[in-house]
Amino acid sequence: MKKVLTFLLAVLGLNTACSQNYDNYDVKAFAELTADPDVVILDVRKADEFAEGHIAGAILIDQFQSDFAEQVKAKLPKDKVIAIYCRSGRRSANAAGKLADIGYKCVNLKGGILAWKEAGMPVTAPE
Repeated sequence: MKKVLTFLLAVLGLNTACSQNYDNYDVKAFAELTADPDVVILDVRKADEFAEGHIAGAILIDQFQSDFAEQVKAKLPKDKVIAIYCRSGRRSANAAGKLADIGYKCVNLKGGILAWKEAGMPVTAPE
């Protein structure tokens, strides 16, 4: 019985993990996507992280702010793709899920800005 229960929980967990409502892109695909001027680039890190360097053209909305969803609704159009990133990809994946749940088409940068920089992609100079 314990094995059956473990199996069922594993299947349910896999099913939940597979029902992701946004896309994950590697650095190359994310760079190609964000070259499109109709794509909105969203940085969900904290202001001090953003000031250390960010992808050109990115809009900063800290995911940890209590009014994150309200800021997104006020600043981001629902008819455009939102390309989201953070430091390592975890916060942005969380944000992408939240935004997709409220009707946005989102793409998350796998590995975040760390992967972006590692690939030699440009960032703005620290402020």
